Amino acid sequence: MRASLRKAWESRAPRERVVIATLAALLGIALFLWLLQSAGRTRAQLHTSVAALRAQAARLDLQALEYVRLRATPAATASPTDLRTLVQAQAGAAGLSRALLRIEAMDVDEVVVAFGAVAFADWLNWIVGLKSQHVRLETCRIEMLSTPGLVSVTATLVRAKPQ
Repeated sequence: MRASLRKAWESRAPRERVVIATLAALLGIALFLWLLQSAGRTRAQLHTSVAALRAQAARLDLQALEYVRLRATPAATASPTDLRTLVQAQAGAAGLSRALLRIEAMDVDEVVVAFGAVAFADWLNWIVGLKSQHVRLETCRIEMLSTPGLVSVTATLVRAKPQ
């Protein structure tokens, strides 16, 4: 095979050999330049991806540190007082006692509260404050009043059970 290629090459006229060699060299150079351009484009894309991945890794490291910190903090203990007393005190502290119509204790860890006319934002803030006391909202009925921003609320609150 090698001999037949050599024979075919030598059978060509010198001018044809120069033209073929020149075309082969130009084709080789063109392929090399295309390869360099393609590699450069891919390198730029990878550089962008690496930057994004580094940012994600940094965020993940921060989240891992926060997770470790939160796991190390002791669990908050629930208030030893009965739930009715705790809810009434929290309503007074939030300035909602004047809107509070009734508090019925179903048992030590469950109460039903009814508010006449309370600002919805104040109600939400009060619920968030109760959450920090390990009291959660079990059921709730909220009715919009004619005054914008005011609602009437009837809700069942329960003391969250420790996990």
